[in-house]
Amino acid sequence: MKKVFLLIVLAVSSTSFAQSTMKDDVDIVQSVYGKSKAELVNQYMALTGTQATDFAKVYEAYEVERKKLGQEKIQLINQYAADYGTLTDANADGISKGVLKNNLAYDKLYSSYYEKVKKAVGALNAAKFIQLEVYLQTEIRSSLQNAIPFIGEIDMTKVK
Repeated sequence: MKKVFLLIVLAVSSTSFAQSTMKDDVDIVQSVYGKSKAELVNQYMALTGTQATDFAKVYEAYEVERKKLGQEKIQLINQYAADYGTLTDANADGISKGVLKNNLAYDKLYSSYYEKVKKAVGALNAAKFIQLEVYLQTEIRSSLQNAIPFIGEIDMTKVK
């Protein structure tokens, strides 16, 4: 799995900055595996019977909340892309605070759903789920970060 994500990083970082803005943060996962994130999670969790049913209910609720956070993350990236050439202190402050708030919201989501998944399918499976989610989100963040120029980076590459 980790080798596949290295390929993602290379593919995403080779695209232009304008193309780095996407409609959903899990587009990266879906494009690599050719299946939905839910299918990937279900395959990894490998639950059966009542556990699979109980997990599916909790996972569906989790995804509703996670997708909202993913949309916020993409909006922040789109805002950064739009403002990049004329970035001001106020724009940078707003975007930075938004990113920090979004990162904290992901951590709160993981904590909240760890408990819900643990109640539904046990601590070992809850840990397995959280480990996969954190891994996927870390890789998505890394891929996005590699595709986004640092502040002032494009200006430094111009010939003077």
